[in-house]
Amino acid sequence: MIPIKSSEITPEAVYNSRRQFMKGVGALALGAAALAACGAPADQAAAPASAANPGATAAPAGAARVDELGDPANSVQEITHYNNFYEFTTDKQRVAELAGTLRTRPWTVEVGGLVRNPRTFAIEDILSGFDQEERVYRLRCVEGWSMVIPWLGFPLNKLLAQVEPTSEAKYVRFETLLDPDQMPGQRSPWLEWPYAEGLRLDEAMHDLTLLVTGLYGETLLPQNGAPLRLVTPWKYGFKSIKSIVKIDLIADQPSSLWMIAAPKEYGFYANVNPEVAHPRWSQRSERRIGESGRRETLMFNGYAEEVAGLYAGMDLRKNY
Repeated sequence: MIPIKSSEITPEAVYNSRRQFMKGVGALALGAAALAACGAPADQAAAPASAANPGATAAPAGAARVDELGDPANSVQEITHYNNFYEFTTDKQRVAELAGTLRTRPWTVEVGGLVRNPRTFAIEDILSGFDQEERVYRLRCVEGWSMVIPWLGFPLNKLLAQVEPTSEAKYVRFETLLDPDQMPGQRSPWLEWPYAEGLRLDEAMHDLTLLVTGLYGETLLPQNGAPLRLVTPWKYGFKSIKSIVKIDLIADQPSSLWMIAAPKEYGFYANVNPEVAHPRWSQRSERRIGESGRRETLMFNGYAEEVAGLYAGMDLRKNY
């Protein structure tokens, strides 16, 4: 189990004011909406690895999950009932209710583009074909709140190694399921569906970058991005795309949903950086769900030692 640090959360007053803001004019609502692609959970005892996740390596039942700073993981209730998942709703506290009927079987993930061995993986093959391990990561939302979450999954680089990217591949593009019947939020005219995100290839190949299949030792729930999501812990949460159905290796930098929706507010990299404010609020502090106070935001969400080298020589204010 890899120990990881902690972060923080948004006060109820801030959250409520944002909900009111979202009810306003469409264009402004879009900007506010763009702030919530993260996710979050609450208080329950840790569970053993699920039989639905063969080969999973998780902490023993009842074991405390802490990050490398000694801060405890958020509870199951918090993590599974405070979520951003705009495919269902912009109301974090209704996502679990509305996402509960998402059908995650059968499910396939098409991996192709600039690769030598394109493949379509059934989710069962992903669960049984890659060793699942638990990693306690901090999640920092661009909105200013955070959590500590014990994810279950495996490094994305292990899947990419199987498809063998060619030398022309420079970026990885991810795409979420498009199904407005199951995901009513996709009927919104303010966003360009399906949800798409991207990473530079070296970011995707970094060992911290996970494909996640569960949390707290159990199979991932729909509200948290079942059956397969990305987690890049040094970036704002909206980069960690959920319910993935397609992964493409490409030559040119892709556009993400939020880049298209609000290009002046959301850049391609979206690295956690307390020195670069969002156009409408500071990113210098954050508040962890379950706490009342605020903490200082850590550069790269506290993972600078591991990932700062990826951005050597870059202007992190320009390449936000």
